[in-house]
Amino acid sequence: MEEQRQITVIQTAAILVSTIIGVGVLPLPLFAVRAGESAAPLVTLFGMAVASIGLVLITWLGMRFSNKTIIQYSEDIIGKWAARLGSLLIIVFFAVLTSLTAREFGEVVVTSVLKSTPVEVTVIVMLLLAAISTRNTITTFAYIHHFYFPLLLVPILLIAFLSFKNAEVINLQPIFGNDLKGIMMGTMTIAALFQGSFILTMVIPSMRKPEKAMLASFWGMLIAGGLYLLIVVAAVSVFGAEEIKNLLWPTLELAKATSLPANILERLDAAVLAVWVTAVFTTLLSSYFFTIYAITQLFRLADHKMFSFFLLPFVFIMAMLPQNIVQMYDIIENVGRIGLYITIGYPGLLFMISILRKKRGNQNGDESMDKIG
Repeated sequence: MEEQRQITVIQTAAILVSTIIGVGVLPLPLFAVRAGESAAPLVTLFGMAVASIGLVLITWLGMRFSNKTIIQYSEDIIGKWAARLGSLLIIVFFAVLTSLTAREFGEVVVTSVLKSTPVEVTVIVMLLLAAISTRNTITTFAYIHHFYFPLLLVPILLIAFLSFKNAEVINLQPIFGNDLKGIMMGTMTIAALFQGSFILTMVIPSMRKPEKAMLASFWGMLIAGGLYLLIVVAAVSVFGAEEIKNLLWPTLELAKATSLPANILERLDAAVLAVWVTAVFTTLLSSYFFTIYAITQLFRLADHKMFSFFLLPFVFIMAMLPQNIVQMYDIIENVGRIGLYITIGYPGLLFMISILRKKRGNQNGDESMDKIG
């Protein structure tokens, strides 16, 4: 097992950030504004807090069973057949999440850039790229995320900070909004954008120091959540809540309204789309990899590569089911909120049962959890 433990804490944090920051970054301010209007930053902060609960739960579980993934240790906690049902729900959910990510990518590309290209072409190209990339080991998977991490982080930070020169503080008031019910619903929608962090359940068994998984989780959530919050604050302060309601992808419009000093680049939307394509790839790679890796462990198989292309047609068909952009985003919001039961509720149940039944891994790596459990 030690030979397989190659992933560092920094790589784990990079995986979390590049998985979370993905396709949802473009409509993010719209989701937040629909829920809370001027309280959109508060909605984003609450969503980050809810997502953090799920991340802490899967991190604690991963540290208790540091040599096993959630597919494996769930059987130790609740029994073989109940765990297999739970694992099957997780696999189906992430397969659907992969398909919706690919479809959203396709819609943005054919609407903004390749207007004469069928959406099917852009979707299948991105899915093929992800399928090919998932044929690598989990260590190579970590290297890919680590490589792309700065390419995502720096441009998004740059655009967000440059946009503040057009900001109006009055647009962020009242900071608590007017509709408490809307804020609660929006919190769940924003929290759903962080569900890619579930990939950590597959990464911890390959970490060199699994006892430091909580540190990686903290930095991963802080950076990803901080970027999301920064984007929402920037968009709302520049455009105002009412204007954002009329924009399909406010982050892209924010880039169009932002320029580099001395007008080196008058519009940054092309640069944002280039960065966004990379972000979509890393997110899609994680959800696709998680799905096929989980299937492999569910059926006790040695190699996940055989499923990389086998799953492709099913994911592509699901991606093509929404009839238009409006229906697609309705499905994304509903699936995301339902998925919180899987990505937060299920790990919470496993964690409580593992404490009540005093279940934990037998390996040395799990002994560090004695103080926590």
